[in-house]
Amino acid sequence: MATPVVTKTAWKLQEIVAHASNVSSLVLGKASGRLLATGGDDCRVNLWSINKPNCIMSLTGHTSPVESVRLNTPEELIVAGSQSGSIRVWDLEAAKILRTLMGHKANICSLDFHPYGEFVASGSQDTNIKLWDIRRKGCVFRYRGHSQAVRCLRFSPDGKWLASAADDHTVKLWDLTAGKMMSEFPGHTGPVNVVEFHPNEYLLASGSSDRTIRFWDLEKFQVVSCIEGEPGPVRSVLFNPDGCCLYSGCQDSLRVYGWEPERCFDVVLVNWGKVADLAICNDQLIGVAFSQSNVSSYVVDLTRVTRTGTVARDPVQDHRPLAQPLPNPSAPLRRIYERPSTTCSKPQRVKQNSESERRSPSSEDDRDERESRAEIQNAEDYNEIFQPKNSISRTPPRRSEPFPAPPEDGELDAATAKEAAKPSPAMDVQFPVPNLEVLPRPPVVASTPAPKAEPAIIPATRNEPIGLKASDFLPAVKIPQQAELVDEDAMSQIRKGHDTMCVVLTSRHKNLDTVRAVWTMGDIKGHTVPHCPTPDGALFAQTSVDSAVAINDLSVVVDLLNIVNQKASLWKLDLCTTVLPQIEKLLQSKYESYVQTGCTSLKLILQRFLPLITDMLAAPPSVGVDISREERLHKCRLCYKQLKSISGLVKSKSGLSGRHGSTFRELHLLMASLD
Repeated sequence: MATPVVTKTAWKLQEIVAHASNVSSLVLGKASGRLLATGGDDCRVNLWSINKPNCIMSLTGHTSPVESVRLNTPEELIVAGSQSGSIRVWDLEAAKILRTLMGHKANICSLDFHPYGEFVASGSQDTNIKLWDIRRKGCVFRYRGHSQAVRCLRFSPDGKWLASAADDHTVKLWDLTAGKMMSEFPGHTGPVNVVEFHPNEYLLASGSSDRTIRFWDLEKFQVVSCIEGEPGPVRSVLFNPDGCCLYSGCQDSLRVYGWEPERCFDVVLVNWGKVADLAICNDQLIGVAFSQSNVSSYVVDLTRVTRTGTVARDPVQDHRPLAQPLPNPSAPLRRIYERPSTTCSKPQRVKQNSESERRSPSSEDDRDERESRAEIQNAEDYNEIFQPKNSISRTPPRRSEPFPAPPEDGELDAATAKEAAKPSPAMDVQFPVPNLEVLPRPPVVASTPAPKAEPAIIPATRNEPIGLKASDFLPAVKIPQQAELVDEDAMSQIRKGHDTMCVVLTSRHKNLDTVRAVWTMGDIKGHTVPHCPTPDGALFAQTSVDSAVAINDLSVVVDLLNIVNQKASLWKLDLCTTVLPQIEKLLQSKYESYVQTGCTSLKLILQRFLPLITDMLAAPPSVGVDISREERLHKCRLCYKQLKSISGLVKSKSGLSGRHGSTFRELHLLMASLD
């Protein structure tokens, strides 16, 4: 039977409802590219097999949202860090909690497993990095040096180094054996979100919110090249297994880069929005993204992607396995990692360091681990992945068949359509599985999701409507018998506020037109900006914000700040004095988007202007008359007074749960220098 020719380069694989509340973190297993772990605001960690509809296992025990997850290389252990600073390690093969690690004082932002030894590294919003001994629950060492949240940690392929990326715009390299920093790599002008070691050479890649990717030589400790012009903040990068290129998951696209010299080999359009993680399986790149409670997976056929300076491989004629490297005309320019044949030696213990002392298991730890559970939700998939028959040592689930691309016309054949429409079996293996083909599905109550509810699946290739009713777009109505709204009643409720909403939107549109005219023409006070080859964007921003504040419509202020926040160069001290009182209003708003915009603007002001403000206020008085300095000092005093007013509000909200609580805690740390 002839093999059909795949004509698609990228496609959506599936979409699942992964948690009962918002998804806050996710990660792909890098060895297989088939295992997916998600962490949610419901304090659970759920495991999935890519392109399968049901949850394999649900891990409980955390009491606050799970903000970071990581699988070890063999995909037999998983570690998860929560908003409260606690870390839990589960053994997936034994389906039980292995360790609970306590010690961080704020959110866990990043985690990584050592490639050989039984160690876990954790980075936190408290700016500390800790190395943990899994076997004895102990903190081996604490690495200090970053001044803001540590967003990404990666061990080197030989297990000797640890790279860290942080919001303080720096990348640092740590020597595990010596327990000290080897080198710091400055150069980024925004928070660094991700770092990744080259699989073979002494080379490190870092991606930042400044929309650049930098490559660092780990022998000479200097920059090799810098790729600029990314369409948005860089959050996920991945080297090809043979090291020939780097993949960057951009907004709705995949970009393929080389670094000596820096160049873009290929750009593939993928409608994945903000992709959160990447992995490679069977010459296919898997990308996953999340939005609210949904997680989507996407596939890019790498045989149709140009990965070197030569022409892309023909997917029909070339069927070489992934392990075989692509032709690369240039030999490695750097030293190659020497991987140990056995587990590496334990990192050196440092004397007179309380953090390095192992904690003995306490009754509180034992109780905490007893309350943490690993609930198998799908026994068939669990046994297939974690407990294969007739096998002494488990290997990751590496299937030989690649993920099939959907037909070009997007239609399913009869068998696939029937399978997609069929209800999924129940996930709890403690009860017999009923025949759901003959039993009607009970109505889903959105306000009280069951903890073991079956996740809804939205097949990527499904073309027909998915059965939504008008009542699905309304808040759940608390009726004693939980009766469903009929469509007519639901539409009647929607129409009640329609006219009012139209009036609000019309007024908002008119106000936005006014602000837009000010931005285009000149000053709100009636003074036009002189025509010149390089117009002052900062002045336009200032006058537009003045206009929005004068209109007294907070929604217009939000819309304008969402634009101004994208370009830090538009911000000046004058703009800060105008915006800070508005930020105080936004932080107290009942609308989530207003609070989010206010937090973004406040963070930008703190990072860009707080050092200037504190330095100006601490400087001795000038000798003589310096009008410009006096004006700047007056603005700094005004900003300081406004920031002090906001700091109390930020502190009071830093105890909230969820993403806003995490953001307010970060702002509270940034505002510490005000005291």
